[in-house]
Amino acid sequence: MADAHVAVIGGSGLYQMDGLESVEQVEVPTPFGSTSGPITLGTLAGLKIAFLPRHGIGHRIMPTEVPSQANIYALKTLGVERIISVSAVGSLQENIHPLDIVVPDQLIDRTRGPRPGTFFGNGIVAHVGFADPFCPELSELMGETAAAAGATVHSGGTYVVMEGPMFSTKAESALHRSWGASIIGMTALPEAKLAREAELCYSTLACVTDYDVWHETEEAVSVALVIQNLLQNVKLAKQVLIELAPKLSEPRSCNCGSALENAIITDSAAVPAQIKRDLAPIIGKYVS
Repeated sequence: MADAHVAVIGGSGLYQMDGLESVEQVEVPTPFGSTSGPITLGTLAGLKIAFLPRHGIGHRIMPTEVPSQANIYALKTLGVERIISVSAVGSLQENIHPLDIVVPDQLIDRTRGPRPGTFFGNGIVAHVGFADPFCPELSELMGETAAAAGATVHSGGTYVVMEGPMFSTKAESALHRSWGASIIGMTALPEAKLAREAELCYSTLACVTDYDVWHETEEAVSVALVIQNLLQNVKLAKQVLIELAPKLSEPRSCNCGSALENAIITDSAAVPAQIKRDLAPIIGKYVS
């Protein structure tokens, strides 16, 4: 099976990756079930890329149903080191307009449903640092590339991850604004947590489609409004990805690749053999 060094997880509207050469599709079995769909492998500007639409082809998987454990595990086994997540979001601030791009640096978790946020458990425990949930190196590079591509970019900001699939109430939107949060969406978690455990760089290219429901004069978020603005957002996101690819061939210098180094607290001898086998791509260099 061919390896890929960078993965793109496509959100709403981004169901295929343009510009890929030598394309093949692969199904990657995982201990956590099936991925959102087949993973497309190809070469973009000389860089091996893996592309996976988060919601499946045809957008048939709800945010609460995204098999994030399987998705991140499969990408790890393919040799991926960096993940670029493309997500549609709502703005919580007046100065962040629809069609702007936000590259957030913080997260607030407002999810409540059955979204497993760790690979650990069942006989092995790890406590991974998550103070800075996005890779600063990858985020900076992505923000610079998006700005050079002509986007209005907001570097930094807090992304509130809500449960969904319903949109916010006005009271919730006002609460999130009072926290100083920048954007709101439904999918950055548990992806970011799982990527950190798998020692992968993770960054989000957040494409703003609306003002959530707080704005007094602008139209409240709706599927129709999201789709209306998605077309331009997706076109810009694809351009950014094409221009970003050649810049990702250099080795990583961030700390993401050693996130588990001192995080596993369970004695190696006490870890069940089956767990060692299942999690080998993730824990193999630390647990014999």
